[in-house]
Amino acid sequence: MSGTASIAERAPWLANPALQKLLAVLSQNGEEARIAGGAVRNALLGDPVADVDIATTNLPDETIRCASAAGFKTVPTGIEHGTITVIVEGSAYEVTTLRDDVETDGRHAVVHFGRDWKRDAERRDFTINALYVEADGTVIDLVGGLADIEARRLRFIGDAEKRIREDYLRILRFFRFFAWYGSGRPDADGLKACARLKDGLERLSAERVWSELKKLLGAPDPSRALLWMRQSGVLSKILPESEKWGIDAIHPLVSTEKELGWTADPLLRLEAIVPPDAPRMKSLAERLRLSTRESDRLVNWAAEAQTAADTSDLALRKRLYFGEPEGVADRLRLSLASAHAKAVSDDAALKDAAGFSRQLKIAEAWKKPELPVKGNDLIALGLETGPQLGKALRSLEEVWADSGFVLNRQALLEKAKALPAIQERP
Repeated sequence: MSGTASIAERAPWLANPALQKLLAVLSQNGEEARIAGGAVRNALLGDPVADVDIATTNLPDETIRCASAAGFKTVPTGIEHGTITVIVEGSAYEVTTLRDDVETDGRHAVVHFGRDWKRDAERRDFTINALYVEADGTVIDLVGGLADIEARRLRFIGDAEKRIREDYLRILRFFRFFAWYGSGRPDADGLKACARLKDGLERLSAERVWSELKKLLGAPDPSRALLWMRQSGVLSKILPESEKWGIDAIHPLVSTEKELGWTADPLLRLEAIVPPDAPRMKSLAERLRLSTRESDRLVNWAAEAQTAADTSDLALRKRLYFGEPEGVADRLRLSLASAHAKAVSDDAALKDAAGFSRQLKIAEAWKKPELPVKGNDLIALGLETGPQLGKALRSLEEVWADSGFVLNRQALLEKAKALPAIQERP
């Protein structure tokens, strides 16, 4: 054991009676159960803990038997890899049997269940993710994770290349965890291994790649991780669209988010490092299998033109009405971030930032008004259904928009009577 510590005083969730009851149930008859992984890491770092996972010497069937005998519900969510979800008093815990990865192909692993805590720790990816905690809060460190957490150093367990060849997703996890938990420069051995083995990323599913990239982009400040991804060639491998565009806009965006209280937005940050080219963004969305919602937002942003800082409120509202409001808003956010960063030493940028800020408030509050005149109103004036009707409605829409959307139905009908399509009717 390379280090000892306790999280009892900084992990109130550890005292949860449901968790303590489950640990006790799984620690009978010579068996052991400990909390593992992210919950331990986050407790030591003082970060929020979302999920609590448990490692145990019990075989999966025995986990099910013990938990069921105690009246807990069990779900065999990953039983082939030794994982059972146990639900205790409404809380769900993933319980996984200690194991070795005896055969790997860069994506999947064949596992062998065991009882050796050190071997279980050594099969994991990074030292900071391979810590265990006993029911009383005692931390079990078998791979030097405590020292690395103290130094905020992200390090592969054992040989970095070997760890990566077991699962190439670990390349992206290296940068993701560095973005969230690392400081200074990334571990040199890990960085070199990621650069050498980056071609292995081609073997990963698009869903896994996007999932990791999105988590990385959601870090408080992903700019350093993105810089090292770029230097190592990993970023160009998974996001070739960024290659000639650059990542310089990320830092001012993150700074603006912090100063203005914006929530970290992975998709907006993605937009900051790729070109606003709608066909390319559509291709990117298809390649990485973004959700429909994410894809639409990305393409709409790329399709919208940039708004000038001195654009009038009326002109902006017309753009919002006839265009894609979310795309316009994202353009404004990135323009504001750029101007905000320059405003410290540039009076013109300060003025631009004020303009973009005003426009963004309008865009964020925008609710599309409904044209007071319908097609049936124009038919009542003598127009027939068809292209002419659509053209007439569009003309009225333009008139209405030019008025600042204030003309009422009666005023628009009066305007309609003057439309060529109506005046020229038989």
